[in-house]
Amino acid sequence: MFETVLQVPIRCHYLASLCRKGRSCDVEAYVSVHFTIRLFTVFTLVRSCSLSVHSMGNSTSRLYSALAKTLSSSAVSQHREYLEQSDVEQLDPIDPKELLEECQVILQKRPPRLQRNFVDLRTDSISSHRPIRVMQWNILAQALGEGKDNFIQCPMEALNWEERKCLILEEILAYKPDILCLQEVDHYFDTFQPLLSRLGYQSTFFPKPWSPCLDVEHNNGPDGCALFFLKDRFELIKSVNIRLTAMKLKTNQVAIAQTLKCNETEKLFCIAVTHLKARTGWERFRSAQGCDLLQNLKNITQGAEIPLIICGDFNAEPTEEVYKEFSNSSLNLNSAYKLLSADGQSEPPYTTWKIRPSGECRHTLDYIWYSQHALNVNSALSLLTEEQIGPNRLPSFNYPSDHLSLVCDFSFNQDLDRLL
Repeated sequence: MFETVLQVPIRCHYLASLCRKGRSCDVEAYVSVHFTIRLFTVFTLVRSCSLSVHSMGNSTSRLYSALAKTLSSSAVSQHREYLEQSDVEQLDPIDPKELLEECQVILQKRPPRLQRNFVDLRTDSISSHRPIRVMQWNILAQALGEGKDNFIQCPMEALNWEERKCLILEEILAYKPDILCLQEVDHYFDTFQPLLSRLGYQSTFFPKPWSPCLDVEHNNGPDGCALFFLKDRFELIKSVNIRLTAMKLKTNQVAIAQTLKCNETEKLFCIAVTHLKARTGWERFRSAQGCDLLQNLKNITQGAEIPLIICGDFNAEPTEEVYKEFSNSSLNLNSAYKLLSADGQSEPPYTTWKIRPSGECRHTLDYIWYSQHALNVNSALSLLTEEQIGPNRLPSFNYPSDHLSLVCDFSFNQDLDRLL
């Protein structure tokens, strides 16, 4: 049976096995394991996968046969460069419309994608420069969705990866972010990196040192944070992977912070993505992680001289201490989605909504923070309504994650130099 690249799973069983065996005796070693995942993925492709293309029209066949051919023919000879580069530069570009059509063919038996609208938030004159669209999303790790999260109202068929990944890609393709910040990514090397790199994104992935995905049978390796940006819009100036600390101890949570230069305006800004510790009872721990992240970002932005955008699943309601720390930080941050409220001061009623054995969970945990002295929020994507989400909540056949994506359009303040 022939498969398109969208349908070829690349498993990292060997790597996952090594990580599990080493966890009790060599925790620190795993922090650098992600540098070898690409090499392992390449060898898995060459040795274990026979990549062919299902006949789905001439243009689609050419698109995916090219991807298969490039991976299988050059992977071994390029493995040293592959370990050092953050995207697969040797692959030919693809038309996003063709990728979207491929996804829609696979999703044809599912309900249509849920529609959301952008809310115009501009209060002053329109900038002469294109806005910077930023997308924040916890996409739900596949291993956790199938093996640990217990979404009791979500049929297992709805979590089938071959279709769910197309729902994720469809959402990304629909909103066309310039910068994409993801959490719970456990299919980076076999899905998101190769496909999004062909759409023009440069990317970085930083896995959790002790990913819970590795405890799930048939996992695809560790989950972590991933940051993507369009290479034709931005130049990477500096990239920092941060393993968050709490009470001076290294934790299982991570962040990525990158300083970018906007090619159009030549202005610098910092974009960061993180995922803080989950669960009730860990509020002080999250607070400590947040303090550590803020201190790192103060250093990176030279004390807020460089504008900052922070995307993340903070696993914290607005009443928690870590939220207050970000609100009151010397970095002068504001939460973009507060601007959708009538008073401009209230967070949305939810960013995640699911049903577990313990009951229904409806929380606001996801945020896009920004330097309010240096950046304007031009628009923000509205949230799904309760009616759209439905009685069985998330995830579902027509939405792939238990968290909603957040999308904002930013522009630099016209008086940025004076304000800074």
